[in-house]
Amino acid sequence: MTPPVDPSLNRRKLRLALRKARESAGLSQREAAARVEWSQSKLIRVETGTVSVSVSDLRALLALYDVTEPDTVNELVEAARGSKGPSWWSRYHDVVSPQFAQYLGYEGAAHAVDTYHPIVIPGHLHTRAYAEALLAERGLTAERIGRVVDLRMERQERMLDGTGRPAATFVLDEAAVRRQIGGPAVFGEQLGQILDFAGRDGVTVRVLPFEAGAHYSTLGSFVLLRFPDDDDLVYLEHAAGSMTGGEDLELLARYQECFQTIMERALDETTSLDLIERVRQNLEAR
Repeated sequence: MTPPVDPSLNRRKLRLALRKARESAGLSQREAAARVEWSQSKLIRVETGTVSVSVSDLRALLALYDVTEPDTVNELVEAARGSKGPSWWSRYHDVVSPQFAQYLGYEGAAHAVDTYHPIVIPGHLHTRAYAEALLAERGLTAERIGRVVDLRMERQERMLDGTGRPAATFVLDEAAVRRQIGGPAVFGEQLGQILDFAGRDGVTVRVLPFEAGAHYSTLGSFVLLRFPDDDDLVYLEHAAGSMTGGEDLELLARYQECFQTIMERALDETTSLDLIERVRQNLEAR
């Protein structure tokens, strides 16, 4: 059974279509907002996909932009109807920051997700036990750890087990492949799960060896989201989290180049998985 389209994806669809239609009509955001008697901030929120759009508001914009083709109008009306309501991560509102919520909306629409982490295994690949061991060192309550891990497991299922999932490339630093979070048993299970995921269609796992040297993101992890119909985005993972796209093309380009460099210096897939398997077997032999 195909799951319903998340409201955030419908908001994104409307965001792209309405921005393109406004630009084709030769109107600025200020001019368009004035014509339909909106505040400019309301139009900006619509075009950034942060709010849903009512059918009546949508029809007003489409009329202003001279979008009249019946199939296009009907498709966007259905998207407007589906743009209301909470996204799947809304029930984790107590552990999801606004920045990360925005990121999750984009991640769900990406056709490719490229991830690098220099210290630990990326969250997309975590086992429950590894995630719990990692979070236990942060001084969080058991309840909060459970909530964060539940979110992480559902996110993983949607990204790696669902239909229409993005192509996912993970570059793991050798340090992350050898750092025994949770002890030998927990870490061995984690490495086994990485090998399992690496065997799935559309999932690539590479290891950046110690001898690869320095690169632009030596000190921090990042995720690149790629889209066929929109600008790429980079999400920088730190305490507050931050996302960069078209508003800072220079920074985005740096991380795109960095990921290309990392891929060039990483071990190939077969050698990477052999290394992970050797580390896993060494843990079992102890």
